Amino acid sequence: MSNSDFGLIGLAVMGQNLVLNVESRGFQVSVYNRTTSVTEEFVSAHPDKKLVGAKSLEEFVQSLAAPRKVMIMVKAGGPVDAVIEQLIPLLDKGDIIIDGGNSLYTDTERRDKWLGDLGFRFIGAGVSGGEEGARKGPSIMPGGPASTWDVMKPIFESIAAKVDGEPCVTHIGPGGAGHYVKMIHNGIEYGDMQLICEAYNIFKAAGFDAEELAEVFTEWNEGDLESYLIQITSKIFAQQDPETGKALVDYILDTAGQKGTGKWTIMNAVENAVVISTINAAVEARILSSMKDKRVEASKVLEGPKPKIDEKKKKLVKKVHDALFASKIISYAQGLDLIATMGKEKNWGLDLGKIAAIWRGGCIIRARFLNDITDAYRKNPELSNLMLAPYFTDLLNEFQENWREVVSIATLAGIPVPAFSASLGYYDSYRSAVLPANLLQAQRDFFGAHTYERTDKPRGEFFHTEWPEVIG
Repeated sequence: MSNSDFGLIGLAVMGQNLVLNVESRGFQVSVYNRTTSVTEEFVSAHPDKKLVGAKSLEEFVQSLAAPRKVMIMVKAGGPVDAVIEQLIPLLDKGDIIIDGGNSLYTDTERRDKWLGDLGFRFIGAGVSGGEEGARKGPSIMPGGPASTWDVMKPIFESIAAKVDGEPCVTHIGPGGAGHYVKMIHNGIEYGDMQLICEAYNIFKAAGFDAEELAEVFTEWNEGDLESYLIQITSKIFAQQDPETGKALVDYILDTAGQKGTGKWTIMNAVENAVVISTINAAVEARILSSMKDKRVEASKVLEGPKPKIDEKKKKLVKKVHDALFASKIISYAQGLDLIATMGKEKNWGLDLGKIAAIWRGGCIIRARFLNDITDAYRKNPELSNLMLAPYFTDLLNEFQENWREVVSIATLAGIPVPAFSASLGYYDSYRSAVLPANLLQAQRDFFGAHTYERTDKPRGEFFHTEWPEVIG
């Protein structure tokens, strides 16, 4: 058998599906897993595929054609470094190592320098789409040298999802740019999911059952809210529990997990002084959901209104639709603002139009309105905020009345809507020519002599007032 075109280490579900995807595009693939039995079972389960199973890393590396292309799909952090350290003495200069996991972009930058200094080529590639996307076509966000991208382009473009004939993969930028963009993608995903959950909570308080909710989300997925997350939500509401014959969603415990990318996004936003209040609210909502025992105890003593909404269902569906759409725009606007800010800080040369375009298919946040986001940045690459693109400005102006009503209705009913509220707060703050920060600056000058600017003087001139003493 000839040497393989591509190799993958780590045969968990994502790894296996990526291998089958690559092989289905006409490439021979070598595979290796630390547990040999996993490799043997995987290869034997697909006897008709061009797969080469290796029992050792040495055998794996020797089975690959030069320049070797090795993709690592193991747990982020130490395990990635451990695999790289084992590969280094086995590879030749010019060989390519690809980390396809959810690695922190700073780790990717460290590995890029480490391997580059040794003469190897490294790609940190964000891969989105879950198990199904990995098999049928994910969205891929590779970072690293442009010359390395040129080598990997035929494989990456062949396995990526396609939208209007365009593959959902592009060279994001140097160093850790690919994993960085994937991190922010995941932050937007957090916001998107939380907003959908808040819409669900409002509908529950208005008396919607799972069957009605399945109909609402199915209808939404046939319109301007069409997206992967809306689609799977409609399927979730329609799913019956085999034990009870009732809606499965009603039997799932309300505690959510997270893998850390949301937290990384928030920390990076703080470092770059960029507001991502919707994503922040979503991360905090997951943390609060995990505090199940504390919430149960608090529910016995902390008072609030009965979570009941008396609104005609058809009208409520329209209002929540508008609130959800408007808030989704904010979530994407905040994430893209952070990407643009970081791109300038790192001189990555990021193209937001291309990034939005590769999110249109394959990935978890794929949605119809990403076509409009793509168009907005292609028309104006220097767009300062997505809200200011004419199409989105018009939508926000149209939706803001129902958006306010939904937040008000939920708040008066004691239903938590942190992501809806944070999104609306961002919108109102961003559109305010005057904010109460003048008082805040007076406070800072009072206790710390931090100075302030004046409305009747040129910007850049700073003043200090000798305030009265308040401590005797």
